[in-house]
Amino acid sequence: MQSKHNHLGAIPKVGIRPVIDARLGGIRESLEQTTMDMAQRVADFLSNNLRNYNGSKVECVIADTTIGRVPEAQKCEEKFLREGVGLSITVTSCWCYGTETIDMNPTRPKAIWGFNGTERPGAVYLAAALAGHAQKGVPAFSIYGKEVQDSDDENIPKDVQKLLLQFTKAGLAVAMMNGKSYLSIGSVSMGIAGSIVNENFFQDYLGMRNEYVDMSEVNRRMQLGIFDPEEFKRALKWTKENCKEGKNYNAKELQKSRELMDEEWETVVKMTLISRDLMIGNPKLAELGFGEEALGHGAIAAGFQGQRQWNDYMPNGDFMEAILNSSFDWSGIRPPFMMATENDSLNGISMLFGYLLTNQAQMFSDVRTYWSPASVERVTGHELQGKASNGIIHLINSGSSTLDGTGQQEIDGKPAMKPFWEISEAEATKCLEATDWPPAMYEYFGGGGYSSHFVTKGEMPVTMCRINVVKGLGPVMQIVEGWTVDLPDEVHKTLDERTNPTWPTTWFAPRLNQDQAFKDVYSVMNNWGANHGAFSYGHFGDELITLCSMLRIPVNMHNVEPERIFRPKDWASFGMDQEAADYRACQNYGPLY
Repeated sequence: MQSKHNHLGAIPKVGIRPVIDARLGGIRESLEQTTMDMAQRVADFLSNNLRNYNGSKVECVIADTTIGRVPEAQKCEEKFLREGVGLSITVTSCWCYGTETIDMNPTRPKAIWGFNGTERPGAVYLAAALAGHAQKGVPAFSIYGKEVQDSDDENIPKDVQKLLLQFTKAGLAVAMMNGKSYLSIGSVSMGIAGSIVNENFFQDYLGMRNEYVDMSEVNRRMQLGIFDPEEFKRALKWTKENCKEGKNYNAKELQKSRELMDEEWETVVKMTLISRDLMIGNPKLAELGFGEEALGHGAIAAGFQGQRQWNDYMPNGDFMEAILNSSFDWSGIRPPFMMATENDSLNGISMLFGYLLTNQAQMFSDVRTYWSPASVERVTGHELQGKASNGIIHLINSGSSTLDGTGQQEIDGKPAMKPFWEISEAEATKCLEATDWPPAMYEYFGGGGYSSHFVTKGEMPVTMCRINVVKGLGPVMQIVEGWTVDLPDEVHKTLDERTNPTWPTTWFAPRLNQDQAFKDVYSVMNNWGANHGAFSYGHFGDELITLCSMLRIPVNMHNVEPERIFRPKDWASFGMDQEAADYRACQNYGPLY
């Protein structure tokens, strides 16, 4: 299943560069077919095992000829530029001329697989070429199998496969962001630092543009009917049929009439259509006479300020954000849109990182409360068990989290979140059935609206991340892998209702180790750098680390095992302490763009 349109624009391709010993007279001729076959095997492997965000297979472009000298490298580069190649993998099983054959594009992520064999020294070229990369300041990743292979062995070893996939996922994420926009709908929400949009970060580190509209633009489009009226009818009908209204927790004297509440449903559905159109455009608007509005802003991610200038008098953005962030709506099952609550652009980009690596919807949450085992037992009488036994973190936000986060999708019979093309209609229905939509509590949202409300199923492996910006240092990334956990219903209710019972909750247990920030659950919470975090299904912290190294964003906190970490070979030149070397390398090379 694939989306009806590529709403994120052109999809970058993977360039495969077969390099070869340039000496004619017997050597090069004997290696031509072997080298091209190696390139084709890598291309086939990647295309068969990776998909783009819209469900299409990752496309690879192989150089027209093997590359033995500079003119052939130049012709390869010309082809890559024509074909929209966003990252490159150089492959060889033999000695080649190092700096004459390497990929010199300064912003394209690049890796070299040097075949581990004794007949022809592919590993010697790998070392020589990587030394050239380091000396020229163009970092590259080293892929080298642990076991020696025979020269006629056509298998890609498992360890090489893992590195190829990890590099390619991260490289495609880098290429997808380049040239796209982050759209701020509104400005700074309640003084939240992440919604102070840092243009230098977006432009220098991500290669992205920044676009801005005032929230009054949403109101203007509602008042003037700048949305597809036919789609609005379908969307409202779908909403009434699939989004059941939850308990109204407002005092009886404050509760609104049915007529006013129905009007709010219509408003939040219109807000959803309009915000999507603001991000990616809508050709239908041109047919209605709104040619400029039809263009959109080319946004790969966006944020809605909401609080307080909008929410104090208009229905809140919770429905809009939750539906856009989900993998389904009235149009069917489709790719999610990345929409940050409170215009927290740094959490929006953290969501984007996770999405581009996994193709899965992302949860946006407050990292709200650490509950120690003693505190839970004192308040509820319950003793935490299993993965929750060391304490839990309450992840909860004002109804903006993706409905995929209910955990109603399954992999091998267990709760999961999946790329949209793997989600069945039955699973989408279960996510909707597991969610209700209580009217917003007016002490928070004076203008009303509806918040999604659900409890995430336990036992899902998840990875949470967050980018923070530090003056004088720049951006840093935090990563924590762990699991969602189940609590008995009464225990959940007691803890949940101490904050806001109308919002979606995830109970999270991080994986602990001996590091200072992960010695206990309290330390994870205490070292978290902001009020928000983004998470999704699976343990992909290693892929986030690889992505950050490509962008030159140091990782200041993570619980990923050392053997899973994959950074450019150059990082080894900055010392034996991995974290310190990461900081020094990122500072030395500077932002990617």
